[in-house]
Amino acid sequence: MDSLIAASARALAAGDALGALKRVALRDDPPALALRGIAMAQLGEHPRARELLRRAARDFGAHEVLSRARCIVAEAEVALAMRDLGGSPRTLTAAAATLEAHDDHANALQARLIAARRLLLLGRLADAAAALERLDARGLPPSLAAVAELSAAELALRSLRIGPAQAALARAHEAAVCARVPALLAEVAEARAAFERPAARRIFAGGEQALRLDEVAALLASDALVVDACRRGLGAGDTWQPLARRPILFTLARSLAEAWPGDVDREALIASAFRTRHPDETHRARLRVEIGRLRALVTTLASIEATPRGFVLKPHGERAVALLAPPIDGDQASLVALLSDGAAWSTSALALALGASQRTVQRALVELEAEGRVRSIGQTRSRRWLSPPLAGFTTILLLPAALPFE
Repeated sequence: MDSLIAASARALAAGDALGALKRVALRDDPPALALRGIAMAQLGEHPRARELLRRAARDFGAHEVLSRARCIVAEAEVALAMRDLGGSPRTLTAAAATLEAHDDHANALQARLIAARRLLLLGRLADAAAALERLDARGLPPSLAAVAELSAAELALRSLRIGPAQAALARAHEAAVCARVPALLAEVAEARAAFERPAARRIFAGGEQALRLDEVAALLASDALVVDACRRGLGAGDTWQPLARRPILFTLARSLAEAWPGDVDREALIASAFRTRHPDETHRARLRVEIGRLRALVTTLASIEATPRGFVLKPHGERAVALLAPPIDGDQASLVALLSDGAAWSTSALALALGASQRTVQRALVELEAEGRVRSIGQTRSRRWLSPPLAGFTTILLLPAALPFE
């Protein structure tokens, strides 16, 4: 390794992308191309960074497997920043194995961290937890240690484990201070701010109350019967009844919880569940059928009793009823939450993260664009979608696969 390459690498490690470029900007040999690609990535020029890293990997070829594997890992991190989540993880896994075989443990861990962060973005929390558990972070450079702890903190936050999340963020802050990388310190500060912002709303007859993440966790751990509009289900303590795939039943449960301890008029239930303002006898008969189905599903948690004007929710024992709603409502709330991270997402990546079809996501994006809530850049296959950050609250509970029950 010549002196300019070594100096450029040191500058990149310290977060000085411009200093690194000054030393290798006019060179086209594979090591210089790789360093230029990493520098461009640090400056936010992700498409150009990806092109340079691919050129470097090709030029290194099969005879320099270690350098080529490092380029593949760097390109995978750029793809993550671009929210290009559709590629196969096998190439990255093979690169990590190559790096381990050549005793490059730091870059191998970087590869496995990228894979875990991709799983977090896709909402595959159980897989992400398994990936993070397999990491051995001992003796890592501070910058990598900070990223590892940030990933652990995000996983804990997405599962509403407040104590472990705060502990991981404290370790991430210590590592970021040692690394002296401003971007890492800013990321830790942003993650810590999520604890103080409203994360959900508790809605009751006549009003609502904003809840922080720790207050949401305390409510879910209490004995109250919680109708959860974030995960679309209801539960009390360790008992959980998902209703995400039964939207009519969830709408009825939400209406009953919002009116508790009072009852809900039959006409109001029909309007909310079946979206009609002119009910007839068929709608009333259908309401009785759906109420019967809901009653059978929640029989261990509560009963649903008929009243002269409608129906009322009666939890077993002395339990209270709480309706937990996300900070923003609407069919596109999870889509807006994903876009609010400030990154430029492709339609395919959004579809992967939400578990929806690309056509469904495209229709939702067109509606949001018409309302001025999102904007697009680029054309056709290179089109990406952006949204301004949502100030004043955190979107943790709106992200895909949030709050899993094990």
